[in-house]
Amino acid sequence: MSNPIGHEIGKNLAALDQVQSTAIELGMQFGPKLLVACLILLAGHFVGGWVGRMLAGLLLKLDLDITVRILLVRLARLIVLGMFAILALQNLGVELLPLIAGLGVAGAGLALAMQGVLSNLAAGLTIIFTRPFKVGEYISIVGEEGQVEVISLFNTILSHPDLSRVIIPNRKIAGEILHNYGQVRQVNLSVGVAYDTDLSAALSRIDALLASNPKVLSEPAPLVQVATLADSSVSIGIRPWVSVQDFPSAVGDINKAVLESFRAGGIAIPFPQREVRLLGQI
Repeated sequence: MSNPIGHEIGKNLAALDQVQSTAIELGMQFGPKLLVACLILLAGHFVGGWVGRMLAGLLLKLDLDITVRILLVRLARLIVLGMFAILALQNLGVELLPLIAGLGVAGAGLALAMQGVLSNLAAGLTIIFTRPFKVGEYISIVGEEGQVEVISLFNTILSHPDLSRVIIPNRKIAGEILHNYGQVRQVNLSVGVAYDTDLSAALSRIDALLASNPKVLSEPAPLVQVATLADSSVSIGIRPWVSVQDFPSAVGDINKAVLESFRAGGIAIPFPQREVRLLGQI
């Protein structure tokens, strides 16, 4: 009488032997090709890095924007790695034409599903190559403002004066009205003086305190002039230029200096006045 358990164990051992022999056969057949493919990809990684470094040095001499340099260097590395990946696939015997056709169909479906991402990408490329602003410049757009920290393919990051960060999708930037302050901003202040004030003396005091303020730039020269003739005072416009990082503190510093200088010189800053007449009263 045969032993069913022993028979089952024998079948399992035979199946295991068959799997083992098949694995050894496949390893002998494809192992060397797989090893060569891995070596090709490794070589592509090093060659891509070398090409990227060479291109980065060349682009640095051309004085291109840092964002453009980073994009071109990454693109060059991807192209080199892609070429070595094609060589690795050919070494494994993969038919490239059906693979490319399949990737094309998959890419079309993926593009439909990622329209927002692709629109950000297209806008990012537009920003990078048209260069409406650069890293380090102060801009105002879509109701937000700040100093440009990062320009990537998908979004632009601004550092806000309140120490927060504003991340704007690039599709919100392309085609919008942009105010680019660059590296400097103009302070727009005004102070009122009485009509009997010696305006030349008042203007001289403002010029002197602006010249002594280290945050105020000498070039462009500050603009100080009589702005408007108001109801109860003469309004003097004070419009110096300062660097972007000094703008928030410069406003308070200049206002304080003007007030102290006018007090020291006896120049009055009048309060708003209204004359009210009651008709029909005896």
